[in-house]
Amino acid sequence: MDTSITDTNAWMDDLPEAARAYLDGKRLDEVECIVSDLPGIARGKAVPAGKFARQDYFHLPDSVFYQTITGDWGEAAGDEGFIERDMTLVPDMSTATAAPWTGDWTLQVIHDAYDRKKAPIPYSPRNVLRRVVDLYHAQGWEPVVAPEMEFYLVARNLDPAEKIKPMMGRSGRPAAARQAYSMTAVDEFGPVIDDIYDFAEAQGFEIDGITQEGGAGQLEINLIHGDPIKLADEVFYFKRLIREAALRHDCFATFMAKPIAEEPGSAMHIHHSVLDRKTGENIFAGPQGGDTDAFFHFIAGMQNHLPSAVAVLAPYVNSYRRYVKDNAAPINLEWGRDNRTTGIRVPLSSPKARRVENRIAGMDCNPYLGIAASLAAGYLGLMEEKRPTPQFRGDAYQGEEDIPRDLGYALELFDEATSLHEVLGPEFARVYSIVKKAEYNEFLQVISPWEREHLLLNV
Repeated sequence: MDTSITDTNAWMDDLPEAARAYLDGKRLDEVECIVSDLPGIARGKAVPAGKFARQDYFHLPDSVFYQTITGDWGEAAGDEGFIERDMTLVPDMSTATAAPWTGDWTLQVIHDAYDRKKAPIPYSPRNVLRRVVDLYHAQGWEPVVAPEMEFYLVARNLDPAEKIKPMMGRSGRPAAARQAYSMTAVDEFGPVIDDIYDFAEAQGFEIDGITQEGGAGQLEINLIHGDPIKLADEVFYFKRLIREAALRHDCFATFMAKPIAEEPGSAMHIHHSVLDRKTGENIFAGPQGGDTDAFFHFIAGMQNHLPSAVAVLAPYVNSYRRYVKDNAAPINLEWGRDNRTTGIRVPLSSPKARRVENRIAGMDCNPYLGIAASLAAGYLGLMEEKRPTPQFRGDAYQGEEDIPRDLGYALELFDEATSLHEVLGPEFARVYSIVKKAEYNEFLQVISPWEREHLLLNV
């Protein structure tokens, strides 16, 4: 691990270009030292810039990775018990970026988590993704991903008992549904989008495009393809910057998989290609541009192993409300070319850009873990060298469902998936399962309005 940041001038000189531009002529006030927990929430400390310059690392208890989305704890501490042992958090200065919504001049820096023996914490999401990427590297492969982020801009919701409603647009009318790709609809959110662009530019992120999706107030942001860890960092950062941009305009941004019952859900589609590290060539395309065995093996890996990974790609009870027939989300793992009804899609492209799109992942998943699980399925396919089912032609919504429809069953499949555990890390799999089961049990204690309405006087 690199801890050479004790020289104040040296670490400032080595900041990424966007961070240096942001601070040009300014005095840095504060540095937010952060790490992603299992849900994808930024945990850490904010420290004065002078103190950050003097520290090589800081400590957080390992219990941050045992925490559920509600703030409760899974009993995942192991044989030693819940003693909250300190981890060492070391900054990755390549991730230093602005926090342009703050009232002073602030940087954010993502940290990597190690134990006292300087070994990576196996259930830190960024370390899980790095483990999978390293497995590709060991085979001479370079995985490349391109995530698509779908989310809703909604009216402020201060009462959980109230249904989520679309935000008011610039015209003073609620955002309208079924306006996919409408530029007029995008214009309705112009002030929010302007801030998203401004924040992204200050942070050095390149947006490939913003489009209106099919839901009322639903937008999609596409990112340029690249290194999986770098792209996961950007999605992690983007979730925060989008929320901050929305708050400036009296609305909320939500990344729930299904925030509004009658509207489509929000996905994080993940595009995959794999390069030969020596030649830089896409291993999915042959010398004459045809499909390679590796291309079919990767798809087969997704078909065979994504069911066991759904608990990571769809991590909450709400996630499974997204998988609705004929409602812009897949219900099975058929694959097809240029077919958005299939769970695995091969987009139109040149041979050099041939890629496989995973349409299963929800936008509510942790980006590090979602990308890691998706890559893990493809990796297992490349190693097992199996063939996929025949290409699906037509409307895959007419096919059989083969995706888990609830978190409980998805966790059962995850627990049985020993080959997937070996790729993601057995200790991660153990901790993740315990934390998600604790979260699921919390949910099962809640009596829903549907139950009160239909069961109270009728059963």
